Amino acid sequence: MEQKSWLKFYGDIPHTIDYPDGSLYALLKESIDNHPHAIAYDFLGKTATYQELGDQIDEYAKKFHNMGFHATDTFSIIMPTSPQGIVAFYAINKLGGVASFVHPLSTEDELKHYLNLSKSRFALTLDMFYDKVANIKKEIPLEKLVVTRISEYMPAAKKTAYNLITLSKRVKIDSRWAVWLKALGKSGETPVTVAEGNKDDLAVILYSGGTTGSPKGVMLTNGNIVSEGMMVAVWGKLDETDTLLAILPIFHGFGLSVCVNAALLAGGKTVLIPKFTVKEVAGLVKKKRPTFLIGVPTLFKALLDEKDFRNTDLSFLKMSFSGADTLPRTLKETFDETVRKNGGKSVLLEGYGLTEAVTAIMALPAHEYREGSIGLPFPNMDVKIVEPGSFRELPHGEIGEIIINGPAVMKGYLNNPEETATALKVHNDGKTWLYTGDLGYRDKDGFFYFKQRLKRMIKSSGMNVYPSEVENTVCRHEDVKFACVIGLEDERQMTRIKAFVELHKPSLASPEKEKEIIDFVRKRLIKWSCPREIEFMEKLPLTKIGKVDFRKLEEIEHGKSIGN
Repeated sequence: MEQKSWLKFYGDIPHTIDYPDGSLYALLKESIDNHPHAIAYDFLGKTATYQELGDQIDEYAKKFHNMGFHATDTFSIIMPTSPQGIVAFYAINKLGGVASFVHPLSTEDELKHYLNLSKSRFALTLDMFYDKVANIKKEIPLEKLVVTRISEYMPAAKKTAYNLITLSKRVKIDSRWAVWLKALGKSGETPVTVAEGNKDDLAVILYSGGTTGSPKGVMLTNGNIVSEGMMVAVWGKLDETDTLLAILPIFHGFGLSVCVNAALLAGGKTVLIPKFTVKEVAGLVKKKRPTFLIGVPTLFKALLDEKDFRNTDLSFLKMSFSGADTLPRTLKETFDETVRKNGGKSVLLEGYGLTEAVTAIMALPAHEYREGSIGLPFPNMDVKIVEPGSFRELPHGEIGEIIINGPAVMKGYLNNPEETATALKVHNDGKTWLYTGDLGYRDKDGFFYFKQRLKRMIKSSGMNVYPSEVENTVCRHEDVKFACVIGLEDERQMTRIKAFVELHKPSLASPEKEKEIIDFVRKRLIKWSCPREIEFMEKLPLTKIGKVDFRKLEEIEHGKSIGN
């Protein structure tokens, strides 16, 4: 990298910061001590101060300890974004244990995989998911399942209404194996000893497809989680005056580390949202006046389609960040114009990250927008572009694999040394570099640009086709809401490009509209990158965190070919 000339683009953001050597809980305790009366979290209108959060963590830690949970044990959190989920997370860390986050909508087979892989002796889940876990109890290592209700931390009126509505759906738990959180043994007066965790201790397991697509447990240490929270706080200049909406779920690195942990480490407030509905989030933006809005592109698009959001005063927004998927230019421009129209100065900035580095590791600085760029690395993070799979660094402008070094890089994949060796490589500089499986390039000023997942890149007529580039171009057409591109076998081109398109007005779908969009793309992209056909869909399939699910579309298309 052209040395240090790019530092000028950081402005007043430090390029390096000092990270503590202790546990995540030890750092959170500083926020609790420094801001005891400030609001730490808001859940459906019920708030908790930092002192109350600290008391809740202490209470959970005592309960878990009395239940038999000890340092180095693994505790699965099978929860939506909720007070119980985040309090349990910090209590587990206080005891020196490992928190394994699992999507509560996982199938029974997925739950078996996650619980067996992590060897979880304990788990926490909602009553509505109890049966799924109970059905597999003979096939998993769980010794005790802790059950709670989502209503437990609701304001009194909402709690009463919810409990009445769900009265007929109450579950009966097997008390020999499961226990209600509320009824879990009395904590007593004896304080629980805080584990003397250090930065290298395993703290969290999150799940990711990694570089080969199969679900893997990403092992993250105290140092990984602490550095990520501090990086985000420094980059966004977060402090006790800030409010973040935790729209993204806690079982995803983005939601856990940015929307919750970074806010709490900075002394700010996080508004916990257990289930996303665009109307509710639009209402929360208006009512809670968050200074930061963080999400995926589909979330921002949904907000722009909501009248209440389009007509809301947005002067309070300091920053808006999109991650986890490519941000179409038209979406950014529409969002920025909506913010300006409603009194705000914030612009929608793109960032980049992956679970193997907790989540976000770079983003555009607020003062330096560059179209298509994913920005500059966060403090203490180094990024290089190399020839895929090799150690050879490429000059600026050349597309290669994005590799990462720094304090947020994972410890490895749980019980998977082969995949760990593929992803983590020690270079001649003695540093361990994470091979992301993503293609991108760096410009002469040090700004990075994402092109495509290495595995998702398509070869058409022998040329590289980057689906995200094609999707962005299709989305520039005024009638297109979302697009997703896949490659299909073709006798002449080996692979031809097909686009799936969701229109703003589904009634416009027609052969004429297909031709119009294809012609639109042909004027803007080289011919082998242009879709040969378009299939209109009323709704494109989404993954569990709201990204367009290209793998599902590939499966659908594969099923059609078998049927023929």
